[in-house]
Amino acid sequence: MALRPIHSGDHLLLREIYADAIETQAALLYTPEQVRAWAALAWLPGVLDRTLRQGHGWISGTDAAFAIRDPRDRLSLLYCRGREARRGHGSALLAQIEDDARADGLERLRTEASQLSRPLLERRGWLVLASESITIGGVPFERYRMERLLRQPRS
Repeated sequence: MALRPIHSGDHLLLREIYADAIETQAALLYTPEQVRAWAALAWLPGVLDRTLRQGHGWISGTDAAFAIRDPRDRLSLLYCRGREARRGHGSALLAQIEDDARADGLERLRTEASQLSRPLLERRGWLVLASESITIGGVPFERYRMERLLRQPRS
């Protein structure tokens, strides 16, 4: 699967992928109110700005999906357009993010996963540390604090 690094000119595209992923896939696990509140984050000023500016990540395929680390020990964003779901984009992006973290000398990655991303992360060896409740736009959500222990490659 072809991946390319994210550049500053990709920010609008990343917001589009983010909103599409939620609007096309989240209805299976979330209420309409939750889907609206969550998808709106793509367009609210200041919500994703810092992560898009300072994070490091990759875009998969023909602008199908993306993943960003911010800070460097945290998988901050992982989103895939609905029409491209279950085609390996998430797995390829996670493999690259994990390789980048190993190259940076990290022993572990952390994240806060949605109900959508939790199964993929678990299949890739991430462990749930705890569930937590958050509020987005006044709407309650449950998410999962997760961790991936990274084995350093043998020299």
